[in-house]
Amino acid sequence: MRITICLTVAAILCVGAMPADAKKAAKHAAFQLNETTWTFVDKGKKVRESIDADGNYIENSVAGKHIDHGTAVMKDGKACFTSAMTKDGEECWTTSPVKIGHSMVTTNDKGQKLKVTRVAYKPMSMPK
Repeated sequence: MRITICLTVAAILCVGAMPADAKKAAKHAAFQLNETTWTFVDKGKKVRESIDADGNYIENSVAGKHIDHGTAVMKDGKACFTSAMTKDGEECWTTSPVKIGHSMVTTNDKGQKLKVTRVAYKPMSMPK
């Protein structure tokens, strides 16, 4: 029993003694972007966006019109998207853990804010 208590205390002390960078990295690693689907309103259009297991995203209007696609990765705790349809380069947005059915306000590197809602994952495919 004494050994169990000592090991538990030692484990707690080790976690508390982690460098700030390691704690930050662990926090950011907790947010998983792959296999998620989000809805939001962008430029007056209701949009659904899904990110597959490989980090590819597809963005369509809820009505079904294809808007954008490309790749998505997590970098320094931000969701970063690179469109295959534009030459705008990578655009990164703040993140926080969000349960299905809940919303968050995300901000890109240019200061633009967007309210997004996480919905149940729905795989999407490129239009034909």
